[in-house]
Amino acid sequence: MEFTGFLNFWFTDRPLIERIEAFSRLGIRRVGVWSWRVEDMAALSAECKRTGCILDSTFDDQMGSLVDPKDNELTLRSWAESLEMAERYGVENLFIFSNQIERAGGQSRTRRLSRYVTEAEQYANLLKQTEKILKLVEQTKVKVVAEVLNTFYIQGDILVRDHDLVADWVRRMNHPQFKMVFDFFHQQLTGGNLTHKMETYWGLYDTIHVADVPGRLEPGTGEINYPNLWAKLRSLGFDGLVGMEFNPSGKEEETFERVKAIFK
Repeated sequence: MEFTGFLNFWFTDRPLIERIEAFSRLGIRRVGVWSWRVEDMAALSAECKRTGCILDSTFDDQMGSLVDPKDNELTLRSWAESLEMAERYGVENLFIFSNQIERAGGQSRTRRLSRYVTEAEQYANLLKQTEKILKLVEQTKVKVVAEVLNTFYIQGDILVRDHDLVADWVRRMNHPQFKMVFDFFHQQLTGGNLTHKMETYWGLYDTIHVADVPGRLEPGTGEINYPNLWAKLRSLGFDGLVGMEFNPSGKEEETFERVKAIFK
């Protein structure tokens, strides 16, 4: 098991690039960053090499909606660009979502579809586009990770908002470079039933994302029983990545010690 830190959430009192060294001092070698197009990926990659870290993951916030047929050309083009970036800078994982998320007035919402498309038609288009994207992925060493998004903080219709559908997505593709992430934060907000879902989809994920509800603070601050969930994961044989995609409630060093005590 290995921890992944997220640059957008931790050490926010300093520039993004300086957060990499702060993570490395905690012994966290893997770091993720949101929205690669707005960051200096060359500088982040160079800093990771200097500090012995790895750029674990990122995503493209301008990839378009896989569910919208009008975006088909955009999604293929943006994925070709994302894969080229990932290969150049050593990013190991790229996250994929069903819908384009946009921010306006400090609020996140899904972009409206270009026309009315039934959910069945949306899903069919998503699967067709994913097949094409994976043909590009096969030419790289990059892994694509499908993630659900919650409908509590993100307004509007999101097709893949529950682990039931993201698991079906991964199973239908049946591709060695395509996995899902089990995100406890998103699942708790959208559907709950964490232990059952975690067991049901065992084998489809090798990465989990952790944050507590409410507040998206570290495990142990809210309603999710992380000690029980971690015990179940250990019994299943989990030995993957634990993505700490949360806002620390206090000093990062002290927060990380509390998290490590849960994920022994």
